[in-house]
Amino acid sequence: MDERARSCLLSSRSKLEQDIKASYIMDHMVSDGVLNADEEEKVKACTTRKEKAVALLNLILKKDNYAYISFYNALLREGYGDLASMLQQDLPLISPVAEKSFLDGGTPFVQTILCEGGVPQRPVVFVCRPELINRVREKLYKLENGFGWVAVFGMAGFGKSVLTAEAVRDEHLIKACFPGGVHWLSVGQLDKAGLLVKMQSLCYRLDQDCQSSQRSPVTIEEARDRLRFLMVRKHPRSLLILDDIWDSGVLKAFDIQCRVLFSTRDRGVTDSVSGKKYEVSVDHGLEDDKALEVLALFVNKEVSALPVQARSIVHECKGSPLVVSLIGALLREFPDRWRYYLKQLQNKQFKRIRKSSSYDYEALDQAMSVSIDVLREDRKEYYKDLSVLEKDVKVPAKVLSILWDLEPEEAEDILQEFVNKSLLFRDCNKRPYQYYLHDLQLDFLTEQNRYRLKDLHSKMVRLYQNHYKKGHPTVADEECMYWFRYLAYHMANGNLREVRMELYSLMFSLDWVKAKAQMMGPASLINDYVEYKDILDEENSTVRDNFQEFLSLNGHHFEQRPFPDVVQMGLGQPDSSEVYRQARLKAEQETKKGAFYLEWINKSSLESLSRLIVRPHKGAVYYACFSHNWQNIASCGSDKTLQVFKSQTGEKLLEVQAHDDDVLCCAFSPDDKLIATCSVDKKIKVWNSQNGNLLRTYDEHSEQVNHCQFTNTNRKILLATCSNDSFIKLWNINRPESQNTMFGHEGPVNHCCFSPNDQYLASCSSDGTLKLWEVHTANEWKSIDILDFFPSLTDEPKESEVVVRCSAWSSDGTRVMAAAKNMLFVFDIQSATLLSEIKTGRHSTIQSCDFCPSSQLVAVALSHYTVELWDLESNKKVADCSGHLSWVHCVRFSPDGSILLSSSDDQTVRLWETKKVHPSSAVSLKRDSDVLFHHNEISVIVPDNRKRLQLRNGKTGEVIYQSEEQESRIRCCCLSKDPQAAVLAREDGTVKVLEMPSGNTLRTLTGHTKTVLYCQFTADGQTLITCSEDTTVRVWDWKSLKCKVLKGHSERVKRFRLLGSSRLLSWSFDGTVKVWDIITGEMIQDFSCHQGAVLSCDVSPNGGTFSSASADKSAKIWSFDSTSALHILNGHKDCVRSCRFSWDNKCLATGDDNGEIRIWHVFDGSLLHICARENKDSMESLHGGWVTDLHFSPDSKMLVSTGGYIKWWDVEKGESLQTFYTTGTNLKGIHVSPDFKTFVTIDNIGVLYILRTVG
Repeated sequence: MDERARSCLLSSRSKLEQDIKASYIMDHMVSDGVLNADEEEKVKACTTRKEKAVALLNLILKKDNYAYISFYNALLREGYGDLASMLQQDLPLISPVAEKSFLDGGTPFVQTILCEGGVPQRPVVFVCRPELINRVREKLYKLENGFGWVAVFGMAGFGKSVLTAEAVRDEHLIKACFPGGVHWLSVGQLDKAGLLVKMQSLCYRLDQDCQSSQRSPVTIEEARDRLRFLMVRKHPRSLLILDDIWDSGVLKAFDIQCRVLFSTRDRGVTDSVSGKKYEVSVDHGLEDDKALEVLALFVNKEVSALPVQARSIVHECKGSPLVVSLIGALLREFPDRWRYYLKQLQNKQFKRIRKSSSYDYEALDQAMSVSIDVLREDRKEYYKDLSVLEKDVKVPAKVLSILWDLEPEEAEDILQEFVNKSLLFRDCNKRPYQYYLHDLQLDFLTEQNRYRLKDLHSKMVRLYQNHYKKGHPTVADEECMYWFRYLAYHMANGNLREVRMELYSLMFSLDWVKAKAQMMGPASLINDYVEYKDILDEENSTVRDNFQEFLSLNGHHFEQRPFPDVVQMGLGQPDSSEVYRQARLKAEQETKKGAFYLEWINKSSLESLSRLIVRPHKGAVYYACFSHNWQNIASCGSDKTLQVFKSQTGEKLLEVQAHDDDVLCCAFSPDDKLIATCSVDKKIKVWNSQNGNLLRTYDEHSEQVNHCQFTNTNRKILLATCSNDSFIKLWNINRPESQNTMFGHEGPVNHCCFSPNDQYLASCSSDGTLKLWEVHTANEWKSIDILDFFPSLTDEPKESEVVVRCSAWSSDGTRVMAAAKNMLFVFDIQSATLLSEIKTGRHSTIQSCDFCPSSQLVAVALSHYTVELWDLESNKKVADCSGHLSWVHCVRFSPDGSILLSSSDDQTVRLWETKKVHPSSAVSLKRDSDVLFHHNEISVIVPDNRKRLQLRNGKTGEVIYQSEEQESRIRCCCLSKDPQAAVLAREDGTVKVLEMPSGNTLRTLTGHTKTVLYCQFTADGQTLITCSEDTTVRVWDWKSLKCKVLKGHSERVKRFRLLGSSRLLSWSFDGTVKVWDIITGEMIQDFSCHQGAVLSCDVSPNGGTFSSASADKSAKIWSFDSTSALHILNGHKDCVRSCRFSWDNKCLATGDDNGEIRIWHVFDGSLLHICARENKDSMESLHGGWVTDLHFSPDSKMLVSTGGYIKWWDVEKGESLQTFYTTGTNLKGIHVSPDFKTFVTIDNIGVLYILRTVG
């Protein structure tokens, strides 16, 4: 220490020993790093205050210049201005050691200026926050040419004081704006006497060189005048820093026309002063990485060496520099207490987190409590009520006005006061404004208010019910989103039985399901049933299951616009379901008012493996996978995003715009902390699975990266990727480049996966091979040429060579599976011998495969929209998981094998329950059916996917008869009531007439040489008519086997229509429509109708006209009396696939492949309506697909249409009356009863629908 400084200390020693409180002074000196913990304890061990002061001074005298400066600053900060003035004139230059510790803290010039002004040194542990510091400096530069105010405001513990001090630690700023110096004054909470003392202390400091001893000012007004004089005359262009301003009256005392920088929790204090004002909001604390750095500095370790509890402690500190520093200082003294302090934070034991550094409050709870204590009593109660809120929730003022029972304007005024005092935050990015608490504030309030929380939740519910007596809030209510999201939360946390009953009434209400699903989608609703399962099950677990299952399987429809009819969807639930009971009751009530609803009367016969359907993407979903704890699912696709959602509910957890092109694959690390993605953009990226932060980007592949997978165990985490560049790469995620590259494939590598023990890696390629690699050496171990198992292809050209798309390992690692074309091969890995093979349908390609980890099941994803489950032991298909509406790209089992997920081009991820697999799961119906409505009976005849014909009861769906398997696929069928017979017509041209219900073959009719497309009995049942791809129509006297062949069409005959008992109208892909005499077999009329194929025809009820619809995008109306069209109906933008006359002969409806339906006037061909012009569904169609069939009601007022689903229309208005969403899609047609009350159809996954109108 300089001799002058030492002499000054010695000469002032008696005065210092008499007045100072050593414990307060030491806090600052410990923070500055001048004193260590041992020295502090030695001083504290002294008995009296004076002995402690003596011991402290003895320590300081043994130290360097920095200790003198630190002691001087501590005196200033603790209000000993008169004592500090005794030391000021002998302030030494900073020592070389101290200068070294301030390499980033400015030059010696800066340090001298700041030390003289009492600006506190940096804390011992300091982490820079450049963004906030630069914002403060930017505002300070605005004071260069005149006086004004810069306010740094924020909640307690956000580091405002440190930021304020750091902002002036800049030589250019001081020289340019404040050459007169910088003067720091710690303020805090003060009464008038305390304020006067602070102002007197500042006067002393500013007037140090005055030779005459002036009387201290005795009033605040006098002190303000003195300060104004000193700042203007003696310290012009200097900066006054006021730390921790609480009260506007205190700030007003310093309104002395100078430059002022101050920190405060109360934004509103600046209203009391004049001049220019600038604000810097400290609205967030430290980022996690910065907070970890602080802890590491406190305990003198690298961040990577911190224990596992460190990140959890940082999370619980909520970014508060104060809390991080308090914990860090405690850990410096007690380095083995990481787990203990984490527990205190988690349990909100703020009182136990006590001061161990220079801060104004003894414990964290005191620091937070003092902010609330300054509020008026009524405001305190309002603020404490905020403890009822959920974490991280932003609330509109209207919600709080209901809680406080105030007018919204009154609530806004109170909230503004809280915001001004940094007790609350406001999000101004939304209108109306949203208010929220910092997690630390909410934790504190919750702890303080814990015995009232249940009462507060009950109060919230009661006031909500009083306010919304007429029903749930609507979109017109600004606060509606809050109530839909959190009303159930408040009910579940209430303390009264009545409040719990309200939760049951809410969650078990179809009205609530409709209201919330319309506002928020299905995932949030499903999450409520999962989150409050225990409470709801106390009342009725079966009902909770009913609602949860309803939403899980139908929720994806709720994302459609227009929003679907929830009552109609509820009618599709089992009769025993509470959802169905409520839907039926509402349907009956609404039907009386003119609404239209349908009952699915055979639904009990439907068995499904489906568990949950989620629509996470806005495009094709190329891949999805379970996390290893199977709580979450990650998915990726053509919308270039990575999505993470809950596997139980579908609730979105994370969305990341991951790549610049389609994302082809994603994978969880074995600890689920990371997710890797790969893309067409040639890049691989690694993400934090919790917050979506990008951790690594790799770009060594030269073409698109097709697949990525992490190792299965934590021993050494590696990532494998494969690409169209023919290479496989292994990555250690701690390194910026690949660890190994595997060479050997001669074409694009489509898939790669690690063996269960991570010893081997399997890869498959478009070169036709499956290769196994040793992971530790990256050497090829075995290669299997899959082309050898397709001997018929060996002599074909190269384009016929086998592309191996995917591979998978058995759970024991002894077998590996690979798929190519429609074949699946299972090999023993040691011998590379083929153990078994599976052949799926010839019309599909396997896109993905997976082994079940708990059974012999194998799942395959197919290009024809289905997922199949096969049993490896029996080598038989055991289930069709049907429901996808487009190509299925991926299948993955959950870690325990109980759930299978699949992802598709139809934008969905579907979950299936494998435990529900049974023999009938693999049977599905084809769409080529016929229905006979006879009196009160309904009979349905339909082929299945096993080439059998089934006769079903149309009221129950029960199978009455099932034929033997046929040699060829059944392409059409029909029924006759008298005699009771059925016909099946096959792909090979064979037609069989069967007696019903015995199934005995009455006749086998041969003659067609190609597929039979349509068949029908005449009214008397004696004649059978068939048409075929062989261009002919055949008229059979089926009992005698006599046949007339109607020849004339040049291409396949699509269908025909009987005209009375003797004539027939047929239409063909050759563009013609022909009229035949079926008695003589002669052609009567020949109409050249269209340039393209004729896809549909209809005959008007009066028999005078017919219509034709064509692939040339037009429809026409014809008279049987003329070969020229009466009207040409143009306007469709795609193939016109269906047409139908109304029963009153006035209208014609036409439907096209874009899903559009047009209704025309028959008289003049003018357009009456275009149905569903505005509302395209998620598949970019107006009707979910082609409009394949149309039927008018007998009174011609309603129209039913089929496409991707079934719709009923009001003909007069052209508006939709009802939509029935089938499980599958692509309906071929619909059979309608004469009274328009029963409707029968089959979707593309083989589900039979027998629908009947309600009422």
